[in-house]
Amino acid sequence: MNQEDITNFLIYLQSSHTSQSYLQHCYEKQMPADANKLSYENSYRFLYYLKHGLQFYEDGDQASLTVKPILYFYGMVHLIKACILTRKPYYPENTSMLAHGASTRKRKKQQYNFLQDETKVQHKGLFPYFAKHMYDIDALSIEKVSMDKLLSCIPELSDIFYLHRGEQKLTKIGSKNSTKLSFPIALLDNYHTTESRFIDKISTHLPTKKESYVDGEYIHLELVKPIGPSSAGPFYYHLSNHHLYFPSKRHYFSSIHEVMLHYLVLYNLSMICRYETEWWGDLLHTLPTEDYPFIHKFLSITAKKIPFLLGYFLYEQRD
Repeated sequence: MNQEDITNFLIYLQSSHTSQSYLQHCYEKQMPADANKLSYENSYRFLYYLKHGLQFYEDGDQASLTVKPILYFYGMVHLIKACILTRKPYYPENTSMLAHGASTRKRKKQQYNFLQDETKVQHKGLFPYFAKHMYDIDALSIEKVSMDKLLSCIPELSDIFYLHRGEQKLTKIGSKNSTKLSFPIALLDNYHTTESRFIDKISTHLPTKKESYVDGEYIHLELVKPIGPSSAGPFYYHLSNHHLYFPSKRHYFSSIHEVMLHYLVLYNLSMICRYETEWWGDLLHTLPTEDYPFIHKFLSITAKKIPFLLGYFLYEQRD
């Protein structure tokens, strides 16, 4: 599936008939007796989450950089709620689930650095809810995380990190449709581990592997089936070149899904837009710091990648 295929699928879902039929198929796998009833009850809610979410992205593409984070964040929230409805037909079960599920610390007015800022995961709200029910991930294990760590795991940002820091945050290990992954032996030093322990560590995050072997430069893993855009970390998919990437250093190793990374960064940026207007205005108009190129590039990436990743999630629910 490529971007055009996912775009066409999202267009296909945008009618009451197709959304109801699609939800019925999703619910028949979970609760066959109620699938028809629940799909009718949820079809318009699902449809409007989808339509409104995509409209936020469309408006964000045309908007000034000043307000893009707000539009993209709420576009993402609506698309996530559409995805949740395929798994949880009674969502939201209570009002606590309507909170964002994340918070940011109070910012210092002087010498604030976005990449060093942190977002904290809350016990209740949308973030831990969708992490659990869409990706089977316990978001509370994250606690708090820096923007630098989140952005470092987005493959399309690797070039800008290298230009600014001289660091390769991620390492290419394979491609979307391949069942072979190859990890440079040099990673063992960064992970302070041996070949066997490294293989054991990453195998827990992979579909069943057929075999593993080591040559002079790489650790090779042969899988039963390829991993792709739907996989969680520590494997990350590049939307343009379709390669898979892996964190180059142990500090950036994480099992959370890339959708979760984008959510936390966009949440933080949307809060800055609304409540830190002086810093945000200086960044955009008068005193651009090192943060600017990272934020600018991230927004251009997330505008395309999140509709694709969430559309891909919806497409996979057909199976």
